[in-house]
Amino acid sequence: MKSALKSTAKGRPSPMLRSALLTSALGLFSLQGMASEDVSEEVAASLAELQQRWAEIKYSLPQDQQGPAFSQLGDHAEQLVERHPEAAELHIWAGIIRSTEAGVDGGLGALALVKEAKQELETALELNPLALEGSAYTSLGALYYQVPGWPIGFGDEDKAEWHLQRALAINPEGIDSLYFWGDYLHEQGRDDEARQALENALLAPPREGRELADSGRRGEIRQLLAELE
Repeated sequence: MKSALKSTAKGRPSPMLRSALLTSALGLFSLQGMASEDVSEEVAASLAELQQRWAEIKYSLPQDQQGPAFSQLGDHAEQLVERHPEAAELHIWAGIIRSTEAGVDGGLGALALVKEAKQELETALELNPLALEGSAYTSLGALYYQVPGWPIGFGDEDKAEWHLQRALAINPEGIDSLYFWGDYLHEQGRDDEARQALENALLAPPREGRELADSGRRGEIRQLLAELE
């Protein structure tokens, strides 16, 4: 059976397999700038735990160990969401983790994971669209351009661009909002625009406590820039 995910091009992994996400997704978002000022200390601590563990798995573990690790972390995120259903920030990270797990696993099984991720991100937007500096828009936009379209999946390039631009309007200097916008532009063949976005992403300010995440993301940015040469 053919994979339900997009095929590779020019020797590059498919968008789903690239975990650029989904990462990504799709995503590495700082606790700084959290829009929900009333987020409890427990939620903030849980969020920091999810962010740190996600970065450790994505950028430190061997590829063959990432799938099970993300699956376990995703289950933990779901438990936290059940405990704090009004915390948009936790819904965002539950979506990021599941979409990244889908990117690692690939195949038809990934579709269920990205649908779960989409639901979590849409819930976050309903609760607080500004949470984590609009990160739900970034991650949902990444899903829309990385997931195949109908009849296999829900991918939609127009929706991808709308969500990614919305994310940039909220966080124009964010490393992730700029990275995923640049990656999307590259997928669309708009490489001059992509190069500018990616170069701006490298200038994004560092995020306190997110050193591993920032380092890993910058490595992905440089790799993509090299492909544009």
